[in-house]
Amino acid sequence: MSDATTVRPKIALTLGDPAGVGPELAARLLSNPANLEAAEIYILADRSELDAAAAVIGVTIPLSDEPKPGFATLLDDDSRGDVVIPEKQVSKEAGERALHQLRRGIAMANAGEIGALVFTPLNKTSLHLGGMHEEDELRWFAKELHYDGVTSEINIIPGMWTARVTSHIGIRDVADRITRKGVTDAIRLLNDLLHDSGVEKPRLGVCALNPHNGENGIFGREEIDVIKPGIDDAVASGIDADGTYPSDTIFIGSKEKYDGIVTMYHDQGQIAIKLMGFDGGVTVQGGLPVVIATPAHGTAFDIAGEGLASVTSSQNALDIAIAVAGRRAARAVSA
Repeated sequence: MSDATTVRPKIALTLGDPAGVGPELAARLLSNPANLEAAEIYILADRSELDAAAAVIGVTIPLSDEPKPGFATLLDDDSRGDVVIPEKQVSKEAGERALHQLRRGIAMANAGEIGALVFTPLNKTSLHLGGMHEEDELRWFAKELHYDGVTSEINIIPGMWTARVTSHIGIRDVADRITRKGVTDAIRLLNDLLHDSGVEKPRLGVCALNPHNGENGIFGREEIDVIKPGIDDAVASGIDADGTYPSDTIFIGSKEKYDGIVTMYHDQGQIAIKLMGFDGGVTVQGGLPVVIATPAHGTAFDIAGEGLASVTSSQNALDIAIAVAGRRAARAVSA
């Protein structure tokens, strides 16, 4: 993972929701020597939590109290105490524990100690019971990082990245929230993140909002008045983006034509990429000053503690975090 454009980055890893499969997925990541070679990983957990997760899947995790080649650095604050977290279910206790670990990671990011934060799956209901008042994790992270710039959830499967102009809002509000600047911002954010991941000149396609691409204004003028001008602004800045294209056809053969696609609303992209291949999916909290990545699947309470959860998405999330953080760190060193 070392070349002229990247350095070995510092990554914080949390266990996600402790009642789900997150701890055992983190244990699998930490038991892989290649991961410990590719990044300086700081695991934010109590030793007892990590030992229990390792026992579930039958692995040994090389841990150290300080950075050392071939080891993960355990930052154990012994904060769990006697709190009992109900297994395989939503709970306030699980949400509080997950948020505590995430706040530790954010504190490291705010202090400039890490280049990326990776967390295994969370449960939104537990997070809200545990004290998160924002609608989703992206807004929570932005608040904790004191960041008010452009953000977007980036959804990734192998060979395809997607961003969206609007996100977690009602369908009735989508058209009013799409602006020329918002389209340009989403294109630029996706382009920059792909570039930082190692794609030299990303190729981006942009979805229409209305059926049949608006049919020259018959089914709506958003493509003409808002979206296309936003694309043109991005292209004028040097980005390789084109559109608009109907959302029911743009994803057909898209991996051969594009590195990423910008959609106008949540389900427009989510349905498509999940049909293209849900296994291995990753979510990146795009636009934030630190790379934050997580597997796209949920906590899988039904198989938690059984050692059955696939590590593929978690591994992909870590790989993306390492790639982006490594290149950003190299750029900072050479600046």
